[in-house]
Amino acid sequence: MSFSLILLAAGNSHRFRSNVGKPYQKIAGKSLIQINIDKALKFKQIKKIILVYNKKDLKRVKSLKLKNIKLLPGGKTRQQSTFIALKYLIKHNGFAKVLIHDVARPNFSIKLLGTILKKIKNSRAVVPKINVQDAIKQLIDSSKEEYVVGRKRDNLFLTQTPQAFNLKEIYYLHRTNAGKYKDDDISLYMDLNRVHFIEGEKNNFKITDKSDFENLRNIYKSQQSVGIGFDVHRLVPKRKLYLAGLKLKSKLGTLGHSDGDPVLHSITDAILGACKMGDIGRIFSDKSQRFKNIRSTILLRKVIEQIKLKGFFINNIDINIITQTPKIYNLKNKIIDNISKLCEISKNRINVKGKTTEKLGVIGKEKAIACEVICSVIKYD
Repeated sequence: MSFSLILLAAGNSHRFRSNVGKPYQKIAGKSLIQINIDKALKFKQIKKIILVYNKKDLKRVKSLKLKNIKLLPGGKTRQQSTFIALKYLIKHNGFAKVLIHDVARPNFSIKLLGTILKKIKNSRAVVPKINVQDAIKQLIDSSKEEYVVGRKRDNLFLTQTPQAFNLKEIYYLHRTNAGKYKDDDISLYMDLNRVHFIEGEKNNFKITDKSDFENLRNIYKSQQSVGIGFDVHRLVPKRKLYLAGLKLKSKLGTLGHSDGDPVLHSITDAILGACKMGDIGRIFSDKSQRFKNIRSTILLRKVIEQIKLKGFFINNIDINIITQTPKIYNLKNKIIDNISKLCEISKNRINVKGKTTEKLGVIGKEKAIACEVICSVIKYD
C-alpha cells in the first residue's frame, strides 16, 4: 500500500519569537523540515511528500533545495493549509491513504510511524495519543483567580501527529465541516469510535517556544557519539593523487588498493566508528577485487546510505590533513564543498586543517600523506 504525506509548515511561529521560523531552525545543521523528511524517506510506502509552507518563507524553503518534494503555499490557518494539500492530492490522483503531520513535531520515532502505516491499512483513521497524567484545574474567573480543582483526568488525553486517514474521507470532512475544525484533523470526526487510537510518545512533543527547542536539542545531544579515523598512504610515481574526493595535479599519487584517498578513508572510518559499525577494512576489504581502484567517493556514499538507514546523521567533522605537499590552505574551500555534498551536511559543520611534519619522516620527505578525523553523529530515533 502506498501513502502520501502532508507536512505542515505554514504557521507564523509567533510564540517562538525568532526571525527564523520553527521549521527552519536547525539541529546539527539540519532543519526541522529536513529531519522530518529524512524519517519519512525511510519508508518506501511513502511515495509522495507535500510540504505546505508560509508564503513569507519562500526564499528559506527554496534554500533547503529539497528533492522530489511538492511545495505548496499554505493558508491563514492550519485547516486551510491542510485543505490546500488535500485538494492537490484529490486533483492529482493521490494515494488512497494520507498522513498529515506537523513539522513542529520532528521527534516522533520510526517505530511510531511504522505502527501508524500498519494500522491504517484496516482503519478509517489512526491517531497517536497520550493520557493526561498531571493534576487538572480549570480557571473560572481570571479577575478573581477562581478555580475548579479536582477535575477528573481519566477520560482526558492529548493527540499527536502524524495522523493517518483515508484520503477521500478526510477531504470530504474538510470540505463540508471546516467550521468544526479544532486544533487538528481528527477534530472533524464527530464519532471518535471510528478512530483507531494508538499509544503516542512523550518525546513526540510539539515545539512551540524556544524552551521546547532546547529540550529537543538536549535529547539529540544525549544521542550523540564520536568516532576517530586515521589513514596514511605512500606517494609513488604513476598513480593519481586524490584528496577528499578531488583529483589533484601531481607527479606522485597515493598507493592503495582503491584510489588511495587518505582523507575520505579517514572520514569513512570515523563515521563507522561513531555509529559502532566496524571499520572500512572490514566492509570494503583490500582482498576483494570488487574494490580494486574504486573511487573512495563511492565507498563513502555507501556508508552514508547505511548510517541513514540506521537513523544516524552526521553532526560535525574535524579533519587534519598531514602532508608536506600539496599545501592544504589553498584547497580548503574545495575540500569543504566536496565533503559537504558527499556527507550531506552543512559546510559550517566541517573544519579542515593542513599540517606538516616540519620535513621530518616519510611525510616530511614527501613520500606519504596522512589524515586524521574526528566525527560526531546523532541518532535521531
